[in-house]
Amino acid sequence: MAITRAAELLATWEAGLAQAPWGRAQLLHRAARPDTGGEALSSLPVGEREADLFALRLALFGERMQVRLACGACGEDMEFDLDAREFARSSAAPAEPRVRVAEGGWEVEFRVPSVADLTAAARQPDARRALLARCVVSAVRDGETVAADVLSDALPEVVQRRLAEAAQAADPGADVTLNVNCPECAAATRAELDIASYLWTELDAWARDTLLDVHLLATAYGWSEPEILALSPLRRRYYLELCADV
Repeated sequence: MAITRAAELLATWEAGLAQAPWGRAQLLHRAARPDTGGEALSSLPVGEREADLFALRLALFGERMQVRLACGACGEDMEFDLDAREFARSSAAPAEPRVRVAEGGWEVEFRVPSVADLTAAARQPDARRALLARCVVSAVRDGETVAADVLSDALPEVVQRRLAEAAQAADPGADVTLNVNCPECAAATRAELDIASYLWTELDAWARDTLLDVHLLATAYGWSEPEILALSPLRRRYYLELCADV
């Protein structure tokens, strides 16, 4: 069951303040599945983690997700809503954890990335190069084996694109891509929805608002932080209204 208690969420937020984006994604995933060990979480397909984060977002902030995006053609700001319920569904592990691509004399076998693979690659200066090095099982060009340490430079763009497409087909939930038509110029704009970043931004805003509530109620009534956080959001709001009326 996901972490939804205010005190625990504040602890997650506090721990994530000094973290890089990949570290915050790990913390949020632990909050989504607090009863699952870290090693088990790291071994999950990326698509399953994304589904877990959408489920956490649904539990914390509801189904409506407001998204703002600039049109790639005319620059117009576009605002629209998404329903978190559409993405917050259990995602089965890829039916085929390895994919194979044959293109232009190349034969490449690729392991569909796990959460651990994505996290490790994100720590490197060139994430795509690191992901290839971790996940390519074998690569053969015209019958000759190509070493992993030179693969990212040697592998043609078309083969890399084919690998990305095959991996996405094996784990479709790993890449949530929006395709939005601009109401002004009708041009289509594609953009990836990074649920970890989106959810962290919301959690950060919620945490700062909550701490302000704690400050105001502590000042007015002398209550401790645990006592204030133990109140339901509705009762907290009513006490704040009473403070404003004094």
